[in-house]
Amino acid sequence: MTEIFLEGGRALIGSEIVETSLVVSGQDIAEIGRGRARLAIDARNLLVLPGIVDLHGDAFERQMMPRPGVDFPIDVALADSDRQAVSNGITTVFHGTTWSWEPGLRSGDNARRTLEAIERLRPQFAADIRFHLRHETYNLDAEDEIGQWLAEGRIDLFAFNDHMASTIRDLAKPNKRGRLVDRTGLSDAALEELVGRVAARAADVPASTARLAAAARVAEVRMLSHDDATPAMRKAYRDMGVTIAEFPVNEETAREAAAAGDAIIYGAPNVVRGGSHTGWTRASDMIAKGLCSVLASDYYYPAQLLATFRLVADGVLPLAQAWKLISEAPAEAAGLSDRGMIKEGRRADILLVDDTVPLRPRVVAVIAAGKLVQLTDGTRLLGSAAAPREAIAAV
Repeated sequence: MTEIFLEGGRALIGSEIVETSLVVSGQDIAEIGRGRARLAIDARNLLVLPGIVDLHGDAFERQMMPRPGVDFPIDVALADSDRQAVSNGITTVFHGTTWSWEPGLRSGDNARRTLEAIERLRPQFAADIRFHLRHETYNLDAEDEIGQWLAEGRIDLFAFNDHMASTIRDLAKPNKRGRLVDRTGLSDAALEELVGRVAARAADVPASTARLAAAARVAEVRMLSHDDATPAMRKAYRDMGVTIAEFPVNEETAREAAAAGDAIIYGAPNVVRGGSHTGWTRASDMIAKGLCSVLASDYYYPAQLLATFRLVADGVLPLAQAWKLISEAPAEAAGLSDRGMIKEGRRADILLVDDTVPLRPRVVAVIAAGKLVQLTDGTRLLGSAAAPREAIAAV
């Protein structure tokens, strides 16, 4: 077992930035403030932060299909996505895998292959890779198999998506219709026929959704609802045990979620870019109003790291509160009580971050479950630690 000593960084301890040292032993944080270890890293002038927890990220799809109709093996795509996530400080990754009624990238076959690959390759990944199943509620034929996956403990997060109305709208827009054709591999006529056939089963969707929610409750799997459009929709999902609101589309719906104590997720790219690419809710406004508790990478792995420093620079939140949106809060929402903060006995997911350049934080080192999985500056290796400095408190 290799012990790691981090000397003299500015560590986020609770809600304060404290100049101190840490000792990592095995997978856990062993000691804060003093100690020695066989491997030492100079953390002076760096921020020492909890690893990022990403509840919703589907950027890995671009590694599977970087261009329409161009596929790469799933194991290669997942390995590359793992490296991308870790290099951006993400130590816990929930891959948002959509199982839709459509063929192609978001088909049942692809969902099965992705789940099998994650389970098989998990010991090889640097990050803790988990499976977030995004179920299209009109995908009625998948209900039995998804229920079995839930019962077997193969799903780590379970989301309800309903993109049927937007899909029908997109069919009338040539550019968006073209993207659907490319993604599914169907002809125009075949795509239109499929959408019509699936949409005709609308009356069966509510009962199927209720049964799957009940199965997830029995399996004790946390659930999310995606793009809640109204307070009534949010309440209806909450009544089924769905306690995470993912991208509520307006402030009224977000307020309904916040009043009930639901976790509320928005996309970190929204913060970095200054608004939603869909023209919906501006995430930084929701954060300022206390209507967002979690930021996810969504479709861009660097966004969580960048968003926290954007929030600080814009005066929306201090760093400790901004960082909570991507570490402690998502860990809590997912039921992961062993991570998300720097505390003795917690899982040792730790980042060393150089914040010298405003708005461009740079990840210098990543420790995941007690292992040094990335180091971009070899001069910070100190070899065996001598007697460390005493902890010096600073605001």
